[in-house]
Amino acid sequence: MKEFKSKAIDIFIDEDIKRSKSIGPELIQAIRGSRIAIAFLSMNYASSSWCLNELVLIMKYRKELGLTVMTLFYDVDPTDVKKQTGDFGMAFKETCKGKTKDEIGRWRHALEEVAKIAGYHSSRWENEADMIEIVTTDISNSLNISTGSSDFSSLVGMEAHMKKLEQMLYLDLNDVRMIGIWGPPGIGKTSIARVLYSKYSDSFDLSVFMENVKGYTRPGCSDEHSLKLHLQQQFLSQILNQKDIEVRHLGVVQDRLRNMRVLVVLDDVDQPAQLEAMAKENQWFGPGSRIIVTTQDQRLLKAHGIKDMYKVDFPPPDEAFQIFSMGAFGQTSPKHGFEELAWEATYLSGIHPSGIKSMGSYFRGMSKPEWADALQRLRTSNPDSESLRTHRKLRNRFRNGKQKMMSRMLSRIRRHQIAAAAAKAASVYETSIKEEVDSSADRR
Repeated sequence: MKEFKSKAIDIFIDEDIKRSKSIGPELIQAIRGSRIAIAFLSMNYASSSWCLNELVLIMKYRKELGLTVMTLFYDVDPTDVKKQTGDFGMAFKETCKGKTKDEIGRWRHALEEVAKIAGYHSSRWENEADMIEIVTTDISNSLNISTGSSDFSSLVGMEAHMKKLEQMLYLDLNDVRMIGIWGPPGIGKTSIARVLYSKYSDSFDLSVFMENVKGYTRPGCSDEHSLKLHLQQQFLSQILNQKDIEVRHLGVVQDRLRNMRVLVVLDDVDQPAQLEAMAKENQWFGPGSRIIVTTQDQRLLKAHGIKDMYKVDFPPPDEAFQIFSMGAFGQTSPKHGFEELAWEATYLSGIHPSGIKSMGSYFRGMSKPEWADALQRLRTSNPDSESLRTHRKLRNRFRNGKQKMMSRMLSRIRRHQIAAAAAKAASVYETSIKEEVDSSADRR
């Protein structure tokens, strides 16, 4: 207790809860409200139906809610826990007497799953104090990592992406699935995959985010086989967190991971050999595994047999405006008086999220006169640029009738009228995007 408190770890111990045949609401609420559950597995653990029912609940929330589970094996072998053998198995058989087949099945499954989690073994420490210090330090570090991050709070439209992709992941199913995320460069594929990974990686046995896979080349790989061996070595080194791992044949990934529930993100894949080396078949990974691939090439996904594909489209006008505003103002809407300037700058930014964000950052901190000067320079600096061609089309439309009047009046209308004016401008922006995409397709 003292070691936990010294590291500002708030712990809940179930010793004070009155034991009964079923788990009560107090314990259910405590587990649901925790970020980390520690399974303290001792020789007598299987003697208690209460402990076994509690473990079933913990493993359920691990899968459904992403609860982080850490294991401490005290004077017991993880293999005996997994297979219910030895003295641990004998205690388990005694507890199973008179229980239903379904209940015993749930206990067995929970024990098998918890034993797969790499944990702490008391036999490796001569001094218990040293073990406790290591365990509490690791728990403290895990809490720091699991604390809700604000890294993704500025990513406009991310919630909509998450909802669509979560429907494709089917995390409650026990099959192995490969999901492809594709779209042009700079559209946000990597950011989307990173948010998914950050949200769900703790609920898998092992996880890895392989960023920029196309960059994993190695001088001296004279043929495709050598390249694949190198890729497998890099992949296993990261997912197992093991340096200097040796890979002598292409079956090592399957040998090591076929019984593990893993989350793998292969980011920016551009060659079939990369997928064949690191995720050739679903059978390489354990039940419940999810493999996410990001790429610019939809054909590569189809060729690999990936059927679940998510296309990342250009942002709609309102999202483009919010992306620009985040860069320019640090919030999803402009400061008062900058609305018209912000809309025009958004048009000049083009249709790619990365370009829109960069343009917003360029304007950050400028005064109104500086905005006006910068916009004028952007209009005239490169008349053949894609963004200015888009802008020219918008300007032509604004010259027509009521739209021309709206453009003249936009700087004078009150704040509560901005939304209606923006909606009209957004309609023009959306049409221009379609024309740009169509003309790009015609040029190809």
